[in-house]
Amino acid sequence: MKIHIDENLCAGHGRCYTLAPELLDSNDEGYPTRLGEDIDVTPQLEDAAQRVVANCPEGAIRIL
Repeated sequence: MKIHIDENLCAGHGRCYTLAPELLDSNDEGYPTRLGEDIDVTPQLEDAAQRVVANCPEGAIRIL
């Protein structure tokens, strides 16, 4: 599984890295550090990935 965070949609609310710190980190400005990248998700973190996708208010995170 992979997820992608669209840098044009992300508003930096921080829900994603707050809900899944084992999957995502934040930068000094409050945005996820891997904006615009395809992020590999291990099978152990698939539930966390689905949680961040479901909770992003802008819909900036999607499963590929």
